[in-house]
Amino acid sequence: MKKEIAVLFLSLILVSFSYAQNRIPILTEKEKIESLIIAIETLDSARFYRNGSFYHAKEAANHLRMKVDKAGDRVKTAQDFIEKVASKSYFSGDDYKIVYNNGKEVTSNSFLTAKLKQLNSLK
Repeated sequence: MKKEIAVLFLSLILVSFSYAQNRIPILTEKEKIESLIIAIETLDSARFYRNGSFYHAKEAANHLRMKVDKAGDRVKTAQDFIEKVASKSYFSGDDYKIVYNNGKEVTSNSFLTAKLKQLNSLK
C-alpha cells in the first residue's frame, strides 16, 4: 500500500510539474503499460494467482513484462495490454487474480482497468 501511494504521489508530482510548465502531461501507451505493471509490482498486501499457483508481486510483474515483450505488435495500447496479456493465461484460459491478505479477490482485469482509469484521469 505504501508503494502504491508513492507511485500515485510521484504521478501527482509529474502532473504538477507539467502544469507549472503550462503543459498537460500525456503518457505514452508504453508508459501506461509500465505504470500498470508497477501497480501490480508494488502490491505488498496481495499475491498474484496464475494457473493454480500464487506468486509474489515482483514475480507477477516480471511475468507480465515477459508476456508484453513476447506479444510485440499485438499490444499497441494499455487497453490491449490488459485484454491480451494481463487478464488471463494464454495456456489455460484461466483469469489471473489478485488475492489480498484479507482474502479479498479481484481479477487482474478489474484491478488494471481501474488503475488505467486513474491514469487517464490525470490528463
